[in-house]
Amino acid sequence: MALLNGHPADPDALRTLALTSYGHFTSMRVDDQRVRGLSRHLDRLVRDCRTVFGADLDPALVRRYVREAVGDEPGAFVVRVTVLDPGLDIGHPADAQNPHVLVTHRPAGALPLPPLRVKTVRYQRDVAQVKHTGLFGALHQRRAAQLAGFDDALFVGPDRLVSEGPTWNIGFIDAHGHVLWPEADVLPGVTMALLRERHAHTVTPVPVGHLPAIQAAFATNTTIGVRAIGTLDDLHLPTDHPALVGLRASFLALPGERL
Repeated sequence: MALLNGHPADPDALRTLALTSYGHFTSMRVDDQRVRGLSRHLDRLVRDCRTVFGADLDPALVRRYVREAVGDEPGAFVVRVTVLDPGLDIGHPADAQNPHVLVTHRPAGALPLPPLRVKTVRYQRDVAQVKHTGLFGALHQRRAAQLAGFDDALFVGPDRLVSEGPTWNIGFIDAHGHVLWPEADVLPGVTMALLRERHAHTVTPVPVGHLPAIQAAFATNTTIGVRAIGTLDDLHLPTDHPALVGLRASFLALPGERL
């Protein structure tokens, strides 16, 4: 059931989101009532709400709404918290300052997931620092990559620097076994932040022309954890590199915060 401000959502209240796609969200994986990086997800919602609506959001209230939506349901599933203003006028978005909280959830797959096959594409998300609901461009690139025989797209900016995937961050393992994160205009992912806290790494620009020198690559987000990338354009990469195995084990070992 979709809950809006803690109550069953009225479809009329969601019409504006469907028609304008103006809002922001976070998705979090719940495993037996615990969320890895829960505080970071709540911080993201508060931060993005100020950017998108110029309004404050109460993280304790959001957490309560999530608990009400989840109840005592066991197992693994993904909760999405979307912040929208049902009264938004497409001609006057500056007047939208009344954020509502929509909570939905769906089943989650078992981890780890199989390796990804990704294709580099020239694209950069709008307002990349915000996890916003304007997903058309990113999903269009994902669709094009799938039609070309891949699973997903990897974005390369106009400066020919690698940035991110449509809904995930990317990391690399270099020839010395070191973890590299691209320095680019990307969404500050929660899973990426958790891994950076626990593993030595370097943040550096990654030109697309340097990809043949990498030893391994992986995608990260709250839903997939640490997912190996087995194919990158015409490169075939190992999915069992020791550094990659260590990152995955570290993520899965995180106890998470209780809802």
